[in-house]
Amino acid sequence: MFKQITFILALLSLTACDTTDLNSVLGAVLNSENGLTSTEIGSGLKQALEIGISKGSDRLSRENGYFESPYKILLPEEARKVTDRLQNIPGFSNLEANVLEKINRGAEDAASKAKPIFVNAIKSMTITDALGILKGDKDAATVYLKRVTYQQLYNEFNPVIVESLDKFNARDYWSSAVNTYNRIPLINDEVDPDLDDYVTNKALDGLFSQVAKEELDIRNNIGARTTDLLRRVFAAQDN
Repeated sequence: MFKQITFILALLSLTACDTTDLNSVLGAVLNSENGLTSTEIGSGLKQALEIGISKGSDRLSRENGYFESPYKILLPEEARKVTDRLQNIPGFSNLEANVLEKINRGAEDAASKAKPIFVNAIKSMTITDALGILKGDKDAATVYLKRVTYQQLYNEFNPVIVESLDKFNARDYWSSAVNTYNRIPLINDEVDPDLDDYVTNKALDGLFSQVAKEELDIRNNIGARTTDLLRRVFAAQDN
């Protein structure tokens, strides 16, 4: 109990410290609690993130990584009116199946580009961020990563998605279908033929979900802590 009170008081005192004092106080608290320095906490959390990111992006970038996974990208609800209406028109009988495969292949192709973007993004994590993640909720690292990188990732990821969709002719195929639909007489609710924004957001949602799964595994599964530093850092969380 005395150690817990000391720990809480020390954290409260951080608000009155400058950066140098904060690092010193936080380092002393961490050392007294579990033998870890603040630098080790930061390094351990970065290792955990990199492991989760690597596994997550690698799995999703494989063939069928999206297409045959819980993160399969489905067509938006409004797209169903297009596929339902065109299924009896020659050339579009398998429209939904073809588009689904093409957009998921595009996402798989783009996922291979995500790892270095994530890795570069976590280098800015502060000591305070690291401690908060270690003691936070089971998905604290993923929530942090999504909060600080989503827009940057979108900006970097979207051109890759566009290139990947074009590689599989998905955008042209979908645009042709939508334009055909929009020309049907008495159609009053035209559909936007733009596909890449939707696919980009869904691809990133799947990527973050996979990273969260890997984070949970590292937190809960001792066997997933593959380095000595990870074992030491997350042992502090366990306690």
